[in-house]
This record gives sequence, C-alpha cells and structure tokens, in this order.
Amino acid sequence: MAKSEFPGWHGTTIIGVRKGDEVVVAGDGQVSLGQTVIKGTARKVRRLSPGGHDVVCGFAGSTADAFTLLERLEKKLEATPGQLARAAVELAKDWRTDKYLQKLEAMLIVTDGKELLVITGAGDVLEPEHGIAAIGSGGNFALAAARGMMDGELSAEEVARKAMAIAADICVYTNGNLTVERIRS
Repeated sequence: MAKSEFPGWHGTTIIGVRKGDEVVVAGDGQVSLGQTVIKGTARKVRRLSPGGHDVVCGFAGSTADAFTLLERLEKKLEATPGQLARAAVELAKDWRTDKYLQKLEAMLIVTDGKELLVITGAGDVLEPEHGIAAIGSGGNFALAAARGMMDGELSAEEVARKAMAIAADICVYTNGNLTVERIRS
C-alpha cells in the first residue's frame, strides 16, 4: 500500500503547561488507525534522565519515529548536560539535514523545568508564548482551553488536566486516559 493510500495513524494530544516554578506535560493514551481506536492506554509522555538531569518529553506522531528522536535527544543531552535548548537545537539540525531523520513524522514537547520547547522536523525549536505548548490532533483545543484557565488559581497540573479533558470532549482522536509528568525548575 502506498503511503498516500495508507489511512494513517491519528491520535495524541500533548500539552505542556508552565505555571510558577512547575511545568507539567500531559498526554492522552489514544492511538487510532483511520476510524478505529487501536489502543487507548499508550504512554506518550516520558521522563529522561541523561547525566542525572531530568527532562520530561511528550510526543505526537509515529511512535517508532518519536522513540528514534527521543534516543537522539538523550544522546544530545548527554553531550551537553543541563543545556536543553542546545541539545534541542542540535537535534533539530540533525533532523532537518539527515536524510534518514527527515522521513520521521513526529513532534516533541520537552522541558527540564526551566525551559519548555517544541521541536519539529522542519528544524524548529520553539519556546511557546504564555507558558503553554500543545501538539497533536487535539493540540489546538487543549491550547485554547489552557490559555483560558491560566489567569486563575489552578496549578499547572490542574490546568493541563482540565485542558486535556476539554480536548478529549472535542477531538475524536483524543481520549481522557492521561499520563502526566511534573518537573520543577
């Protein structure tokens, strides 16, 4: 089956929320193939600890591609301990220029508690405005919901959980089975 004929994997909403000294990354567990839910409990948010420095990552897109990128990111972090932005830029450069990596279809949200970044295959390393990053099928729904809650008394985790619940109510490729990782600056 040619790639253009393949119905494609859909699913995933990942959100990163920074509020005060806390950053939370939350992701749903749904993986869909076309109109069929294949799995509802996938774990798309992970904690890496290269060189003893905690980094939380969430991914959207192809799982195998995302794992390849996470492995590469971990190596970059080991080479530049405590320098998430530098490691992210190095990964984005490799992703953009390496013929093998160019074919990878995924996006990453990464944080070390100080920085919150989105890394894309177009070579982008973006620091989102308003302390919120969101990717995946329901990313825009979660982003809008979180922005609406940021001025209130809710913690970063409460904002992330409520925004994900709203996204799951709207996006058919997002469910309410969350993985949540928290990190402090």
